[in-house]
Amino acid sequence: MAEGRHSAPKGRPSKTTGAQRRSLANEQRLLALGEAVDRHSGVTRKSSRRSRGTHRRRNVIIVSAVVVLGLLGGLIGGGYIYAQWRFSQIRTINVPSEVKPISGQPFNILSIGSDSRVGLSGQVARQTGASTGSVAGQRSDVVKIIHVDPAHDSISILSIPRDTMVTLLANQSLYGRFNRINVNYSNGPSLLAQTITANFGIPISHVVQVSFAGLINAADAIGGVYLDFPYPSRDPYSGLVVNHPGCQLITGFQALAVARSRHFYYNVKNVSTWPGNNASYSQLTSMGWEYDGTSDFGRIDRQSSFLRAMLSRLKGLYNPFTINSFLSKIPQGITLDSNFTLNELIGLAVKFHNLNPAAIQTYTIPTISAQVAPVGDVLFVSQPSAQQMLANIFGGSLTTPTNPPPNAQLQTPMPPVVTTTTSTTVHHTSSSTTHRPTTTTTNPSNAVQSFDPVPCTPK
Repeated sequence: MAEGRHSAPKGRPSKTTGAQRRSLANEQRLLALGEAVDRHSGVTRKSSRRSRGTHRRRNVIIVSAVVVLGLLGGLIGGGYIYAQWRFSQIRTINVPSEVKPISGQPFNILSIGSDSRVGLSGQVARQTGASTGSVAGQRSDVVKIIHVDPAHDSISILSIPRDTMVTLLANQSLYGRFNRINVNYSNGPSLLAQTITANFGIPISHVVQVSFAGLINAADAIGGVYLDFPYPSRDPYSGLVVNHPGCQLITGFQALAVARSRHFYYNVKNVSTWPGNNASYSQLTSMGWEYDGTSDFGRIDRQSSFLRAMLSRLKGLYNPFTINSFLSKIPQGITLDSNFTLNELIGLAVKFHNLNPAAIQTYTIPTISAQVAPVGDVLFVSQPSAQQMLANIFGGSLTTPTNPPPNAQLQTPMPPVVTTTTSTTVHHTSSSTTHRPTTTTTNPSNAVQSFDPVPCTPK
């Protein structure tokens, strides 16, 4: 992205303004904080006094469904040198297919939630199945496109369920011409970004991927998030255990369990007793346990609530030691594309630091469920409602797909021509016998199921 009006200035100014003096003072305070923390932990830092003109700066912006604009407090109230040092520790990847954004214009960030267990140890590793052979490598359980519109001060998030059928661009000898969107993720995020652009015409400017460890570290660094659970809740697969209803602090492994939950149970009798993971459904229902059978669709909604809760928590953090903890743990389990610069991040931080998390609109691409041999239960993009949603979110930045996704007849027609409207129909459809209702609303984010957790403020 070209340097915008919120980016850090290039070169050395001829005069020092009051705002610049405050920035320098903040920089020195946060740099001193970093040095103090390092001395306490026995870390020796190399001098950061190097040529600013030749030094390549790295950064972080939005992580999965978790850390959108999460570093605002640290950047606005902190300092550039310390943030630069922290960001230089973040692992980066090359994504050749990225489209360079234009200053002031909307752009898109591909956010990927990886199920990689790298970095997990002890009980958390065992709870996520890291010791089993079934989790080798990584798959993408979360695919989100974050649409940032600086001109309108808005952020929208489109989720694509992992079982959505797309036209593959590579590895067709292994997976066929059509398969789930996440099958090529083992090749890296670059191919996934290319597949999204080819199928849906969504240009990708940046990529962020977050592993299990990255999500846990980010949540713990800010002291957890507050979520209000209407009922005792469980997920025997993700490990979620919420024994009591109400607003409560979710930390560590339970934060990951909320974000991963796609086998969600809630107890309408407010009974926390769980008869065991092998109990029959009749046993569970007799004790008041109901099942949300919408699988990935329910998980996407709960991720949206978790995201808003984390943003609310981050916006209220002013303790410099908490900010330092967050910055220090960000590199663990998070990977960024190599094109994102620290100056871009600071510009976005200034632009969106007053953004209300409730104003972030979240969408799930409309699909219909089907079964296709030999793939199994899958989702096909539902037209014309899907194209209508894409047009509403991305507007004129959409390009013509080169490889459209298949329909239920395994044909690949070009998407229909639609016009932008003020409302969007959201289809929550799964192959389960339990369905969430179809909702028409200008902000589908507000259509939260009564049994799902929502962000809250502790009393």
